Amino acid sequence: MNIVKVAVCGKGGVGKTLVAGGLAFFFAKKGLRTIAFDADPSPNLALTLGLSPEEVRGILPISENKDLLESKTGTGYSGVYRLSFTVDDIVKKYSVETPFGVNLVVMGSVKSMGSGCTCPANAVVRALLRHLIVERNEAVILDMEAGVEHMGRGTAERVDALLIVADANMKALETAKHIKDLAIKAGIKQVFLVGNKIGNETQKESIEAFAKDNELSVLDFVPFDEKVVEAEMHGETPLKNAESKAMLAIERLSEKLLMANN
Repeated sequence: MNIVKVAVCGKGGVGKTLVAGGLAFFFAKKGLRTIAFDADPSPNLALTLGLSPEEVRGILPISENKDLLESKTGTGYSGVYRLSFTVDDIVKKYSVETPFGVNLVVMGSVKSMGSGCTCPANAVVRALLRHLIVERNEAVILDMEAGVEHMGRGTAERVDALLIVADANMKALETAKHIKDLAIKAGIKQVFLVGNKIGNETQKESIEAFAKDNELSVLDFVPFDEKVVEAEMHGETPLKNAESKAMLAIERLSEKLLMANN
């Protein structure tokens, strides 16, 4: 059975969470034990994976779980915290089962200026990321923010692929180029561009031209799909319609990733 570790990045609004959730869905559907990690500051992966808004509101993100952070990093001395601790129990205790057979861990937003030291939260998140990628023997999907800063070199090198999702908007494509440069520096060997929300051939050609000019490898394209828009408008998961154009394209993506990792 193939095991694959995939990180998904991209500018906000390009649809990367749909791609991440779809990949997790299809990996689980193919019989892989699958865990998804929502590391986006605005986490929405739980909704995509079929949890209700009420269930989502009941999830306490890892970065906001003060008792958990204290138990892992606390020393009893103000401003002093432990750097060495285990995180395997976090997956067991704090991952959430979703209707599609994917277990989900929500990181939440790591607060910054004016909200106190973020070191314990960052330390736990980095350790958890490394545990998921390096030690867990299962398929792992990471829905990341627009960058790879959470991933240290030792972790990044163990990711099988980084997918950068972008639509035909030039801002999204420039963000993709920036992420690619960061990923290469972090040691990620396989970096791919995924064109999303493709409405016509002109948009596809525009992405292909940008990718060629900036040494980005295009893995595939996901078409614009009204069924996805309608589902999200009604607060439903698009994954329920696995035969939609977008979902069929993401299933094809999942198969390409598994073949590349075989």
